[in-house]
Amino acid sequence: MTESIHTLVIGGGQAGVATSAHLQKQGIPHLVLERDRIAERWRSWRWDSLVANGPAWHDRFPDAEFTELDPDVFAPKEAVADYFVRFAGDRNLPIRTGVAVTKLERNGDGFRATTPTGTIAAQNVVIATGPFQKPVIPTVVTDPGITQLHSNAYRNPGALPAGAVLVVGAGSSGAQIAEELVRAGRKVFLSVGPHDRPPRRYRGHDFVWWLGKLGKWDMKAPTPGTEHITIAVSGAYGGHTMDFRRLAGLGVALMGRAGAYSDGVLSFASDLRTNMENGDRNYLSVLDEADAYARANGIDLPEEPEARTLLPLPDCVTRPTLALDLKAEGITSIVWATGFQLDFGWVDLDIFQKDGRPRHKDGVTDVPGLYFVGLPWLSCRGSSFIWGAWKDGERLAGVIAARG
Repeated sequence: MTESIHTLVIGGGQAGVATSAHLQKQGIPHLVLERDRIAERWRSWRWDSLVANGPAWHDRFPDAEFTELDPDVFAPKEAVADYFVRFAGDRNLPIRTGVAVTKLERNGDGFRATTPTGTIAAQNVVIATGPFQKPVIPTVVTDPGITQLHSNAYRNPGALPAGAVLVVGAGSSGAQIAEELVRAGRKVFLSVGPHDRPPRRYRGHDFVWWLGKLGKWDMKAPTPGTEHITIAVSGAYGGHTMDFRRLAGLGVALMGRAGAYSDGVLSFASDLRTNMENGDRNYLSVLDEADAYARANGIDLPEEPEARTLLPLPDCVTRPTLALDLKAEGITSIVWATGFQLDFGWVDLDIFQKDGRPRHKDGVTDVPGLYFVGLPWLSCRGSSFIWGAWKDGERLAGVIAARG
């Protein structure tokens, strides 16, 4: 049986919910299909203690607040998922859960989506499946005695076997997981690659406020050469600047980027100090730009000179470890916090580049009626964040309305 709808949205996470809300405002008949529950990734692809990386006043839709939370706290993951469920329910958004789209193809001038329960014909399709699709594990460690999992499967320290833990990747996920593990009494090794590490707060304001004032959220594309640089920031423990010197002081052994594995030994690049110093430059550059903005705009904010004081580089940085015998170090678990790839194998349309990313301009593809929302840098730096998906969803709903 084939069901027909004007616009089909595939994906019921933050981007799909945002787009549905704006399609509803435009009076456009539509349906959202979500293969699991609304905002499922927040529940089942995150560790137990995760909180949002931005405060509640910021990491939300403009049309609804976190009613149970202080605006300055960092919402726990379940509260974030519940927020989207409540938002959709309050507006009676047409979201059908537990229905996966297994194939999307052209159907005349429109599209046909295949699901386990039938097919859906639509004039327009918005793909809102987000960036967290296929976990990436870049190095093969063949020791069957070592438990290996991607960060999307990590839950808590107690769920790992007894012993030391190697965390590979020092973006927000890897850095936060490493800190949780060392606070739990584990021996922790952390592989640190290129990263930015903005201040959590500076001169009385959260870094997300500063990025807005400095126009960083509206950047149209990453600075050349920085496309693969992760951001290390944390809302855990009330929120603090992610400083790898501090983690070393807690007992975390830092190393450079993970390399090849052979005969029980994992090698590491000699780039740890460079990565740390580049992260410091990024941190200080945000302070410089914030100070310049305050001066230029005559904003009276408390001075914070101590923010520029950096701890000495620890021994593990000045005398880096370039190889680890995993068994000798007692490492029984590896957590790969190494990001995700896009996976659009179910989309049977010629719209993808060689790297798997869709060809589009601000989410509008060259296939009439086909759109993307929720991807990193879709229209700007903020596109993959909650409020960024809201703005992109609003714009695309306007494009769909104009199409008729």
